[in-house]
Amino acid sequence: MALELRRRTARLLLHHHHHHRGAGLSLRRNCAGKCPNTRLRVLLDMDGVLADFEGGFLKKYRERYPNEPYISLEERRGFWVSTQYGELRADLCDKAISIWESKNFFMELEPLPGSVEAVKEMAKMKNTDVFICTSPIKHYAHCPYEKYAWVERHLGPDFLEKVILTRDKTIVSGDILVDDKPDILGVEPNPSWEHVLFTACHNKHLPVSTTQRRLLSWADNWRDILEGKC
Repeated sequence: MALELRRRTARLLLHHHHHHRGAGLSLRRNCAGKCPNTRLRVLLDMDGVLADFEGGFLKKYRERYPNEPYISLEERRGFWVSTQYGELRADLCDKAISIWESKNFFMELEPLPGSVEAVKEMAKMKNTDVFICTSPIKHYAHCPYEKYAWVERHLGPDFLEKVILTRDKTIVSGDILVDDKPDILGVEPNPSWEHVLFTACHNKHLPVSTTQRRLLSWADNWRDILEGKC
């Protein structure tokens, strides 16, 4: 089974860039049937939105380095974990990075509460296309394969066709991008999507913007956000 998934992953990696570039040709709007002739395209970040990156990191960091200082989830500030650990002590930056570069890190992340159920429900909504838009780490020995394996395990094999791996999300066409990273920059200065900020331990202290919507968790009313795009 693992060999077959690796083969499928290799095939998907070869053509995923054609898939998401060509996906921007059609009109996209509302999911709830209010705009029946158009479709809504939703892009969902993976780490920190669907998968519990922060909790998984802290657990494995403390297991590997039980005598080193650590940063609790309540004390996390800033998107980059390694940066905050490096500020705590310079050598802790590389130790933090070693955690997510290790085999099985991404594979073993737990889903965030309600994420799997929300994605499956969202995918069944009328006139709605849901894609997982995620940035693999540059140390690629394990990460791309494990992201696909995570999707298959938690969302099912059909969702493997809905995975977009990209280091630059601004070039991907969509109506909504749900992502926990506060600032998403790239070569496209005006992405087609609205960035809905997903609340995470590292960004919850940021002031609420009057121009950017937030999704507090998957218990929050994400349906209203989708329906509001009509």
